[in-house]
Formats: sequence, C-alpha cells, structure tokens
Amino acid sequence: MSKEAEIILDGKSYKFPVVEGSEGEKAIDISNLRAQSGYITLDTGYKNTGATQSSITFLDGELGILHYRGYPIEQLAEKSNFLEVAYLLIYKELPTKEQLSTFSERITKHTNLHEDFKKIFDGFPSSAHPMGVLSSLVSSLTAFYPGSIDDTAGDDELDLTIVRLLAKMPTIAAWSYKNSKGQPLMYPKNDLDYCSNFLYMMFGMPNQEYKVDPLVAEALNVLLILHADHEQNCSTSTVRIVGSAHASLYSSVAAGINALWGPLHGGANQEVIEMLEQIKKDGGDVQKFVNKAKDKNDSFRLMGFGHRVYKNFDPRAKIIKKACDSILSKLGVKDPVLDIAKNLEETALKDPYFIERKLYPNVDFYSGIIYKALGLKPELFTVMFALGRLPGWIAQWKEMREAGEPIGRPRQVYVGSNKRDYVPIEKRK
Repeated sequence: MSKEAEIILDGKSYKFPVVEGSEGEKAIDISNLRAQSGYITLDTGYKNTGATQSSITFLDGELGILHYRGYPIEQLAEKSNFLEVAYLLIYKELPTKEQLSTFSERITKHTNLHEDFKKIFDGFPSSAHPMGVLSSLVSSLTAFYPGSIDDTAGDDELDLTIVRLLAKMPTIAAWSYKNSKGQPLMYPKNDLDYCSNFLYMMFGMPNQEYKVDPLVAEALNVLLILHADHEQNCSTSTVRIVGSAHASLYSSVAAGINALWGPLHGGANQEVIEMLEQIKKDGGDVQKFVNKAKDKNDSFRLMGFGHRVYKNFDPRAKIIKKACDSILSKLGVKDPVLDIAKNLEETALKDPYFIERKLYPNVDFYSGIIYKALGLKPELFTVMFALGRLPGWIAQWKEMREAGEPIGRPRQVYVGSNKRDYVPIEKRK
C-alpha cells in the first residue's frame, strides 16, 4: 500500500501521496493542495520545496555525496574528461568510444563564432564585467541561429543547438576575457582538446607561440567536471523556469548565467580572493581574521568555508584541493595572497570552532586559489564556473522540456493593503 500524508485544515482531512526517490529521498506531493482546500504552502526561498523529479544529479549534503547519473563525482573526476561527463549529463549514459569521438568532432566543427560577433564585442568597453558580456553574447546566439527559437523543431535541430552552445561557449568566454584585458581576440585552434583550446584562446597572443601546460589543462578539466551540475540550485532553477515558458536554450542559459553572477551563488570564488586581498592589505594576520569570523558581533565572514547544502566536507573540495596543491607546486607562483590562503586553510582546519561546526574549505575556496595562480582576474572566476556548469544547465533544460513540465508559476501570500478607494491628488494629505 502506497504511503499518504494527511493534512487537517478547518476540521477537514486531505490526503496526499508520498513520493520516494531512487536514493530514498521522500516528498509529499501537494500538487492538488490548493484545488482541494484553497490553501497553498509558504516556503520562502524554496528550501523545502521539490520543484521537479530529476534523474540527473543526486546530492546528499549530510553525508557529503555527489553523483552524476549515479556515478560518484570522485570516479568521474579521476577517470573521465569534461566532454564525456557533458555527454553523460545530457544524453543520460556514458558514451561509447565511437559516440564520444563523434560528439567531440561535432563540437570542434562549431567552435568558431560568426565574424559579426566582433561588432558586438566592439560595443563593450574593456571595463565591462565578463559575466555581463558572456550572458549578452549567449543570448545573441538566437539572432545568429533563429532555428533555436522554434520550440516545435525536431530532435536534430535541438541537438545542433546543444552542440553549438557547448562549442561556442569557450570561445565566447575567452573572448570576454580578452576584451576585459584589451587584448586581440584569439581564434580556436581545433587540433587541441576542449580544455587546451580554451586555455590557448585565453592566454595565447597573435604571432607568439603558446604551449598549453598539460598539468594546467588537466586541472581545468577537473574543475569543469566538479562544476558540471549541482542539483536544483539558483541558476539551474532559473534555467528550468525560463525554459518552462518555452524560451530557447540560448535564452534560458543566458538567464542562468545572470543568476550565477550573484555573489551568493557563483560569485563566491571571486569573493574568496577579494577577502584574501583584504587580509593582505591589513597586514596579513590570518589569526586576527579567524578570530573576527568567530566573533558573533563582527560582520566579517570567511568566504569559501562551509556550504549551504553540505553539512559535512564538500566532496568536490577534497578533489580540487589535490589539483590546487599540484598547480601551486608546479607553477611555483610567488604571491603573498596565495601564501595567506594556505595559512588560512591550515589555521581554520585546526581550529575547534570550525571543526565542530564543520566549516571546511569548499570548492569556491580552492577554485579561487587556482584561478588566481593562473593569473586570471577575479572578474573571470564566475565565467569559468559558468563554462563548467553549462552541461548541467543543458541537461536540466532538456529534461524539463522532454517531461512536458508546465510553465513555472509560484504562488504567494499577499500581505499588502486591503481594498481601498482611489483619492484624487488634490485631496490627499
């Protein structure tokens, strides 16, 4: 017999089915609550609301578990590559060798941008934030590929839209960076793999030889995998709800980019570096700022520690810490900000206050350090996050559309004025 939940309102009993996920997650399906009782639920921030049933990502914050389509993130980060993970998320299964080869080749063919994109870039000042440039240009893809707007188009057109977006996003991201630096734009070099090509467009210069460091390319590969999807977070939910209006994939992802831009979401790794710069400017006394973070009367917060979802160690942080240590050792970067970061990590991990509250360094802490070591401006950190999250956004948008989910339309509890009559302006006091 299936389980039911009972709600008693105004002396009447209402019963609702209990839904259980494949990993034991339980939910009460209250889809018909308002129709039956006239009541709605109030859940500010949707912290207790399941907006969908999804087969893409499983996350257990209490146990520190993250799976993509059932595969542990630890195995994928160690054994897979970003395009293989992208295929898994979007098409539901790991590809065969032939499928991955075809997928990679198709992406390689679509990495170039239309020359008219340069005219759009010319309209942005070099001071423009790369995330603003990125979201604008991804949205503008609908102008270059109008077939993407047709929500009645077949699977082949949708598949081409997906491939184009995966292919062109690194080029747009790299060009956004070049624009912010006032440097010449670099065209894709398609004899390189996905990550190496991106690094070439980011750091290469015309008429100068640039060799991609394999260790850096591998670290980027791991970073992108770790960011590829993370269940129903703010930006992913944004992509799904915009897509529920049957907006194009490009428009929906552009909306997700703007959501990710917020400092409470994807901008956190940028705030890590800004915090470290603040500590450096103050004299570099790490213990002083650790004490400030523990003082409940002090507004200072240690950015990059703890997580809204994980109540244990962020499983991604364990993986990225190894990549971070390798990068710093390999590059031998001498930067007082990075020295402060390592000191802060060691101090916090030994402090009983942080240990008891399980406030461990998270993926934003280590990714910020890596991007800083690579010489990236903090403004670009969130662009890197968006590049990694792209396959997840695509998979979530595609799943929502294939399931025929209705347009998203949250309710509210109105707390404003009651009905009142209009008063002419000359009679108002």
